[in-house]
Amino acid sequence: MSDVKEIFIKVINDRRSIRHYTKDRVSDEDLDIILESARQAPSGENAQPWRFIVVRDEKNKKFLSDLCRRGSGRRFTGEFLSKQMHARFTALKDEAKREAVFKKLTSGDVSAFVNESDVILIVLGKKEVWDTPFDVSAAIENMLLAITALNLGACWLVAPCIDVRDERVLNERFGITDDFKTVSIISIGHPARVPKARPRLPINELVFKEKYGVPYYSTPDNQEGK
Repeated sequence: MSDVKEIFIKVINDRRSIRHYTKDRVSDEDLDIILESARQAPSGENAQPWRFIVVRDEKNKKFLSDLCRRGSGRRFTGEFLSKQMHARFTALKDEAKREAVFKKLTSGDVSAFVNESDVILIVLGKKEVWDTPFDVSAAIENMLLAITALNLGACWLVAPCIDVRDERVLNERFGITDDFKTVSIISIGHPARVPKARPRLPINELVFKEKYGVPYYSTPDNQEGK
């Protein structure tokens, strides 16, 4: 049983947002496992509001790449003009590196990598279901963990799903009807590069005992004092 726990925790800890892929193909068997993991996700009143479009055609993947670039470009340009981006990167003192980051974000290139993956999933949710955002997020997380367990990589993007103009052209391209909302797209493939884990806040800053502000853990690494 301890081995199962260790494997489970390892899968969670190993998950990364992968933005660089090899040319290797994701097997149909692995894709079946990924989609089945989504199907088994919990949903309010068992509504199961999720639907998935599997995209492998190169022209369709290029279309999604261009859509991601435009969506991210608009989003981050707004953040740049409002100075929010400057505040986010105050710790980055190297001016050349900071300029490169700003350019990558405001150009939208940060999200244009999706067509390098073997598979792109368009994730839809039923508009009529009240809990759709939460239910679909549970299905997505199931898939991300399954992908990691299969030694594959993925990245969860929302860039082409925020602006109604982008959603309109996406819906037309892929025949998505008005009763569904595109929630996200997920790139899936074999990782060409796995980034280091990004830092997480210490556990004692996140969990409280009976009342907000009262730490549940005495220290980040010490669970005594529960």
